[in-house]
Amino acid sequence: MPTEVEMENILVVDDEEAIREVVSTMLESKGYHCTTVPNGRAAQEQVKRSTPDLILSDMIMPEMDGLKLLEWMRQYDPEVPVIMVTAIHDISTALESIRRGAYDYILKPFEKDQLFLGVGRALEHRRLITENRSYQRNLEQLVEERTVQLTGAIAQLEQSYDDTLEALGSALDLKDAETEGHCQRVTAFCISIAKAMDVPGTYLPILARAAFLHDIGKMAIPDSILRKPGPLNDEEKQIMRKHCDIGYNMLIRIPFLRDAAEIVLAHQEFFDGSGYPRKLKGEDIPLGARIFTIADSMDAMISDRPYRKALPLSHARGEIKRCSGTQFDPKVVEVFMEIPEEHWIELRENLGSPFRLAHLKNLS
Repeated sequence: MPTEVEMENILVVDDEEAIREVVSTMLESKGYHCTTVPNGRAAQEQVKRSTPDLILSDMIMPEMDGLKLLEWMRQYDPEVPVIMVTAIHDISTALESIRRGAYDYILKPFEKDQLFLGVGRALEHRRLITENRSYQRNLEQLVEERTVQLTGAIAQLEQSYDDTLEALGSALDLKDAETEGHCQRVTAFCISIAKAMDVPGTYLPILARAAFLHDIGKMAIPDSILRKPGPLNDEEKQIMRKHCDIGYNMLIRIPFLRDAAEIVLAHQEFFDGSGYPRKLKGEDIPLGARIFTIADSMDAMISDRPYRKALPLSHARGEIKRCSGTQFDPKVVEVFMEIPEEHWIELRENLGSPFRLAHLKNLS
């Protein structure tokens, strides 16, 4: 924790006085100095008087909202990290804030540990930037230190990405509770199959993020359809099928998710061309999507559903083999069938809790 002289300054921006007081009290208990203002316009004036080390801003406020404050801050001083605070149903807005340069976001209502973790990461990021500027003044003597620092910054940025995705997955679980944990399991299954196929290591993070977010488009599907206990009618099926395009359009605007977005768009395509939304066929379907359909089908069959109990893993394997060449890529099926049943049972039972995308690097 910084000393009195080094005390880091946090600007808390929220139009609700009670929230400003609670947040500032919690942060000051950790040794930070807090200044509070009620909206983005007041935040601008405060920043001009004294640049903070971090801005913690609400999204929706009078006079100037959080996104407009973020855009202004990126022009005024892009080195100051901004954490956005948003309600859980505004996930698309939170994604937009990341695209526009927010360091991170926190979902309301948040726990103090979540607040402390996000603030700590952001301030560490700020310290790294400040140190980097000092290193550049003494470049010849500090090349080695800068290399170490850059490596750490990249690792931190990747972890920030994954933290964001894990928060999105948690939000989706809350909306579609009947399939809770499905995204986590399918992601682990996909990575396991991909490693057995010896796909390039650089492709694994792309596949993991795509598998984890494959159903993110369902955030826009009405609950009356998403949680309908009985079968969907034709009109409802057409609405449900839009989740592939919706998910793609959400992710394609985010640079580090562009490759994953292509897999999300194709995750309901079938090898024989009978899938949707584009009726792609064979190897026109991205490899990640061809791997995903097998992992997704297996998890669906071996998991409890409202209309039936979980089926045996042997039944799932038999169905996947039977549908080789129609629903599934025969080459991927061949690799899948070589993996023993015990592997899937052990993997399903030993997923990390809480689930972390970083754990997937250690799958054998």
